[in-house]
Amino acid sequence: MAETPREAWITGIGILSCLGEGPEAHWQALNGDLPQTDAQTFAPFVVHPIAPVDFDKQIPKKGDQRQMEAWQRIGTYAAGLALDSAGLKGNAELLTRTDMIVAAGGGERDTNVDSAILTGVRTAENPAAFVNERLMNDLRPTLFLAQLSNLLAGNISIVHGVTGSSRTFMGEESAGVDAARIAVSRILAGQGEISLVGSAFNGERRDLMLQHEFGGSMLKGNYQPVWERQSNPGIAFGSLGAFLVIEERAHAIARGIKPLARLRSIASVRSRRKPGEITAGLQEMWNGLKSHVDTAHCIALSGATGVEPATSEERAFFADHPGLAVRATGSYLGHAPEPQFLMNLALATLILNHGKLHPPRDASGVERATDATVRQVLVTSVGTWRGEGMALVESVS
Repeated sequence: MAETPREAWITGIGILSCLGEGPEAHWQALNGDLPQTDAQTFAPFVVHPIAPVDFDKQIPKKGDQRQMEAWQRIGTYAAGLALDSAGLKGNAELLTRTDMIVAAGGGERDTNVDSAILTGVRTAENPAAFVNERLMNDLRPTLFLAQLSNLLAGNISIVHGVTGSSRTFMGEESAGVDAARIAVSRILAGQGEISLVGSAFNGERRDLMLQHEFGGSMLKGNYQPVWERQSNPGIAFGSLGAFLVIEERAHAIARGIKPLARLRSIASVRSRRKPGEITAGLQEMWNGLKSHVDTAHCIALSGATGVEPATSEERAFFADHPGLAVRATGSYLGHAPEPQFLMNLALATLILNHGKLHPPRDASGVERATDATVRQVLVTSVGTWRGEGMALVESVS
């Protein structure tokens, strides 16, 4: 008797953003009023601030919370939601066998210290010595250690008891794509049975906005949906956390867990970003999975940033595939480099479980309404600077 092929199932999701926490809050918000944005606090930049959250519910020890930066609290909280969703929370035997793959940035700066140093260095007799002294004395050791990207995985392990193998990827949008891609590859190759995969990002950071504005990458002025930013291109950052439990089919069946969705394929490419290369990269990935696509029941979730010319090139790809009704999730959530792709995988499972697509939030003509029953979701990623990725997520019948 032939052995049943291995499959990668999504059996748990934990999501936190400006739309709220958990699947139901997100579904209601996606079908509701305009997205939550703030164009005043960080003017002239637009952000999607994190919704109010009681971190005590997933991180009960105040001491644990205090030593985490905001992005780590968001991520640890979202990871707890995912473990709850998959029925893993508190199951020590399973958690010791759960692999963890995290996509993370390099931590947050202390902008008060930075500002004081930049002010004082102007009048310092010896600027180099002044900077060195201030950094040594003003940065708390815990703050310095919090710059380490793998501390998110460490905090999840401490708070939630996930103690299988651990990997942390850096590299903005590419890190999120590869975190999911490697998790699925390991499961399909028989190198793992269950993984917690995710990321988090705090978009409410002046230092981050400054860095990206040096490259002219920030959305300024009033909020606009992603596809409507051609005359005023840029990113509106969003604070969000997204974690998935990805599990081999037989393993999930053996513990009586129903799947939320199946991850059919995840691919990534990296272009030099010459004109036309983004569209060509998306087409290359599409060619590798289109034989599995039922176009009558497939829609697309895009992680487009709003930055040009990358967003126009992704728009050109969708223009060549008019059968795919598309939604740019950055219009609803804002953009978060590392977790955006993972959040879109989670939102894909949400759409599949409702069997329909939420209304368009766009007047450019790129997005259109559809009444089709959704059984597959194409998830795309085109990063700010690098990071093209694509996944096919589908219902499990």
